[in-house]
Amino acid sequence: MKPSLWLTRLFVIGGLALSWALFAPEASLQRAGNELLGLATPQPAVAEEKEIPVSPTKVSQRPRDTYFPNTEDLKPDEMRVIACGTGMPTTRAAQAAACFLVELGNGDKFLFDIGSGSAERISSLQIPYNYLDKVFIGHLHTDHFGALHDLFIGGAIMGRNVPLRVWGPSGPSPELGTAHALDGMMQMLTWDLAGRAGMIDFRGFELEVNEFDYKGENAVIYDENGVTIRSFPAIHSIDGPVSFVLEWNGLKFAFSSDTYPNKWFVEYAKDADIAIHECFIAVPSLVSKMRFTPESALMVGTQIHTAPEAFGKVMSEITPRMAVAYHFFKDYDTTGEVFERIRSTYDGPLSLAEDFMVWNVSKDEITERLAVVEDRTWSPPLARPAMPPNMADRKTFSEKTGVPEEAIGYSEFIESGTLDVDDVLRPIYKEASEAVGRDFPYPADEKENEGE
Repeated sequence: MKPSLWLTRLFVIGGLALSWALFAPEASLQRAGNELLGLATPQPAVAEEKEIPVSPTKVSQRPRDTYFPNTEDLKPDEMRVIACGTGMPTTRAAQAAACFLVELGNGDKFLFDIGSGSAERISSLQIPYNYLDKVFIGHLHTDHFGALHDLFIGGAIMGRNVPLRVWGPSGPSPELGTAHALDGMMQMLTWDLAGRAGMIDFRGFELEVNEFDYKGENAVIYDENGVTIRSFPAIHSIDGPVSFVLEWNGLKFAFSSDTYPNKWFVEYAKDADIAIHECFIAVPSLVSKMRFTPESALMVGTQIHTAPEAFGKVMSEITPRMAVAYHFFKDYDTTGEVFERIRSTYDGPLSLAEDFMVWNVSKDEITERLAVVEDRTWSPPLARPAMPPNMADRKTFSEKTGVPEEAIGYSEFIESGTLDVDDVLRPIYKEASEAVGRDFPYPADEKENEGE
């Protein structure tokens, strides 16, 4: 071979080797160099094989970054808080109005506020409704109790067969108190309830109202099963609103509902493990997003509600293990503004709440996650067996409400409009009787027997 040709080939091979060296992994680089020099390529050392502790068929045991309802036990000394509504007075699909669920390791569950749209969030958690029988209302704006009738009616249809218990404040006059408001709600539901009496298990359609003095300062309004809940005044719109503190097993949960910054929250929520306080949208966004006039934005955003800067000052005073800001629409172009304004007055642990945010609280740590829920839920499991319908419920309902018993059901006029579809309905009763192993008589036959 001519020297010039040999040199040319050497330069070409060297260039290729250099190009490969820039991109090839280390083992390939060594192999290419050895081949170029005509040396034998050593075999790579075989790493010691170890079993990877992750099963291809079993669930990974690593800590989850998300919460899947009904897949995690609550420890005996643990508290779990779930945001079922974090938005503003006008609801939207992304955020329901105010509602927070507190679950305790002793089995107790409490709802604090139940604003418009929150019943759907509660349903998505698939908790037996018998366990969701305790509701604490901070004040009587609909964005804080507007879904109570949904929980009352829907919860009973979906399996609650115990009374729904509600705690709420009095007002400066009887007409402005919780008892009056819920009496009106029950009046609103008169036709709804009359149409269900005698049709389904009616035990859940009972409301127990516990109205307490809104002026009580750190007053005990609930004390059962090792759980103590206290209320104290809040400042919002007119007299009547309150805030709450729940204490159990050495853990402390504080919830403001709606309020202007006040001395009572600073005193009684001090050193809470988790403190949830309203933090309204910033004033500029009230103008640009809500179309408020500057005058209304300043009044509502700083005097009726708690501005982000004021929220931060409150949290700096009470120094909770976790501060939670809610009551603003959490969007890409509003969250940063709220965050920066809070941080101008507070530098401690902070969550900016959104619907389905979950906090697990123990004495050792607080974790924050988002829940992954189902949208197309049905009834959750029953906590107590259902009972067949009882026609005596119509008489009881009549006595309680004053509605004439003969008005409950169909009049002869309405019955005269029924279409004869007995031929297609009778087989359904026969099918049910065979499936369950019991005789379900057809209603028309029962009426004929009663007439005899």
